[in-house]
Amino acid sequence: MSWGSELWDQFDNLEKHTQWGIEFVEKYTKFVKERSEIEISYAKQIRNLSKKYQPKKNSREEEESKYTFCRAFLSTLNELNDYAGQHEVIAENLTSQIIADLSRYLQELKAERKSHFHDGRKAQQHIESSWKQLESCKRRFERDCKEADRAQQYFEKMDADINVTKADVEKARQQAQMRHQMAADSKGDYSSYLQKFNQEQNEHYYTIIPNIFQKLQDMEEKRIERLGVCMKTFADVDRQVLPIVGKCLDGMTKAAESIEPKADSKQVVESYKSGFEPPGDVEFQDYGQAMKRTASDTSLTESRDGKEKPTKPKTKLWPFIKNKNKGSGPEDFSHLPPEQRRKKLQGKIDELNKDIQKEMDQRDALTKMKDVYVKNPQMGDPASVDPRLSEIGQNIEKLQAEVQKFEGWLAEVEERMPSKSDSHRRSGIYETQNSTAVSNNCAQDRESPDGSYTEEQNSETQVKANLNPNPASSTPEFDDEFDDEETLPTIGTCKALYPFDGKNEGTISVAEGELLYVIEEDKGDGWTRVRRNEDEEGYVPTSYVEVILETNAKDS
Repeated sequence: MSWGSELWDQFDNLEKHTQWGIEFVEKYTKFVKERSEIEISYAKQIRNLSKKYQPKKNSREEEESKYTFCRAFLSTLNELNDYAGQHEVIAENLTSQIIADLSRYLQELKAERKSHFHDGRKAQQHIESSWKQLESCKRRFERDCKEADRAQQYFEKMDADINVTKADVEKARQQAQMRHQMAADSKGDYSSYLQKFNQEQNEHYYTIIPNIFQKLQDMEEKRIERLGVCMKTFADVDRQVLPIVGKCLDGMTKAAESIEPKADSKQVVESYKSGFEPPGDVEFQDYGQAMKRTASDTSLTESRDGKEKPTKPKTKLWPFIKNKNKGSGPEDFSHLPPEQRRKKLQGKIDELNKDIQKEMDQRDALTKMKDVYVKNPQMGDPASVDPRLSEIGQNIEKLQAEVQKFEGWLAEVEERMPSKSDSHRRSGIYETQNSTAVSNNCAQDRESPDGSYTEEQNSETQVKANLNPNPASSTPEFDDEFDDEETLPTIGTCKALYPFDGKNEGTISVAEGELLYVIEEDKGDGWTRVRRNEDEEGYVPTSYVEVILETNAKDS
């Protein structure tokens, strides 16, 4: 249906309706803009969430990356970050394909509407002006007719009066004729203008206004069509990113499916296996028989005269005590158990070999460049490459020296690694009177004694105590169920070959050259239990002392 034919008299209502249509487009544009802002905000929050839970750059990150569930979570976070990016794409496309487009269109729409209504008002004003002129012609014709009637009546009255001169009658007659002529002229003007007005009015209501209203109708229908396109785009913008969003979700699913509980369980063994064998059986101590003790000429023996009475019960200390000292650990990883130390040393060697390969590749490239310069001097000075080649040569030598150093430590560890069948790894070492094997190995053991295990340690004291064969479980530092009812008997003596700073619970500090009583032999864990006096006893690294067992202790 046409607005021109049906709504010819609804100019004001059409003006209001088309204004409302423009306001609706503005409202829809605002709606899309707010949706875009929500997408940007959502994407930002998702990105921040992904960033918040990314592994921190520390020593723990490398440890976590070994586990499939940690890697799966990291993959999920990365996919989530990409997922956030798709919401940013939605926001960008809403802005470029709808908001910017509608903003331009609104300006055009307002200008077009203004132009049509300007033409409509102009036509309206013209027809109103013509109507006023018609009314003016009609009133003049009416007035001239009345004036002619009055002049005619006056003439007839003068003509009938015998007292009036012929001159006055003639004058009245001429006046009446003039008025009749004026009325006739006015009638002609009125008739002519009426015909003209009717033509203009017909053109106004059947041509001019319908044409303007048709343009307004076309404009309005285009506006509605444009809104429909934008609403479809609004959905399509979302649909366009669905394949990539789907890939992100597929990535998350794939990451979840890559989790391998068995592999993670095996990794725990790889991460924490110490390489030590569990302690052997504890021997029965027969307190019913008097223990013969070998007298010693040292002042230590004299200090124990008359002090054989039992002391207060002491808590049995586990030799597996976790070091609480913090630090970066020594370069040779001697603070780690053998198995972990071996893995760390091998890793370091691999890393150094990669660095050597890089340097050698660079050296080869520079050598080729130098050859080119030698053959083509115009391309460059061969001597300019020499300083860098010399520097690379020095770097390779340093790295190779480092590799040799770490390979030496690795060979040392692998030599000491216990075999499966050797449950008593060191039981025979101390059975000679002078324990020469221990003495000979002490120089190297001082730097990396078997059985010394700390999570981290400070650089001043490389060996601070202890072994933790199962750090994955929170082993208590004391086992209160084992209480000695009386003081353990001495089974020999020992001499400290090196100073030991026993800061951990269960250990005891010793000075170099100090003589002590041995009350418990090394059970294969790298620790010997010693006593200074009745109130001071604890563990020291076996490799730090020279042990002399009493004959009767060995016999028993």
